[in-house]
Amino acid sequence: MPSRFHHPPDTASVLGLPIHLMPDYAGWLFNHLQARQGVHVVTLNAEMAMQGEQNAALARIIHQAELVIPDGAGVVLYLRLRGINAQRVPGIELAEMLLRRSPTTSPPSTVFFYGGAPGVAAAAAQRWQERIPGLHIVGTANGYLSATEQQDLQAQLKALQPNLILVGLGVPRQEFWIVQHRHLCPHAIWIGVGGSFDIWSGQKTRAPSWLRNNHLEWVYRLYQEPWRWRRMLALPKFAWRALRYSERQLQK
Repeated sequence: MPSRFHHPPDTASVLGLPIHLMPDYAGWLFNHLQARQGVHVVTLNAEMAMQGEQNAALARIIHQAELVIPDGAGVVLYLRLRGINAQRVPGIELAEMLLRRSPTTSPPSTVFFYGGAPGVAAAAAQRWQERIPGLHIVGTANGYLSATEQQDLQAQLKALQPNLILVGLGVPRQEFWIVQHRHLCPHAIWIGVGGSFDIWSGQKTRAPSWLRNNHLEWVYRLYQEPWRWRRMLALPKFAWRALRYSERQLQK
């Protein structure tokens, strides 16, 4: 069920897909979390943008989301070449900010982790629980459930009504799953967090800050997951699209 709150007022376009621009995404979401207003957050990067060009159903989901943030360096470059001053907001960092602030709502917000390999979401939840004793994680589930286990998960979500639901199934599976199941917890904030559970659980590590600060986190990710090379071909294609646009602007 969509939130009754409006989209953020400033919206840009990346390959025909919306990006919402604001100075404080975490603050905007925290207000919704505190008011118990449902929001679907999409973390748009170059790979997802290229998929959205080819996948009309995914594009519709991105258009319908209440909040679309510039997750990837490629998206930020694309916007800056168009004269739009956007700052990158990695989805993992946005989720972390909400986890830290969720105990401060009144009443304290509850959290659910869904996704990752068996045991990963549970390990991530345990680490967060140790880090923030007041954090109330009410459940976890892995991303490899049987049909019966899926039904049990849906019943659990409906009964628990968590306020913040983080879904780590990868793009675009997590986006489709969220849209299909939002009705179970209509007042929750739902965020597709990709491989964040792997990092929070200690299974993997994020790129060093000097790589992140120089927009090269994708290099480290490819080093960790070389099997992703075919999917990452979208990155140079996206960069080429952005540069071609810049050249056309200079020729005008």
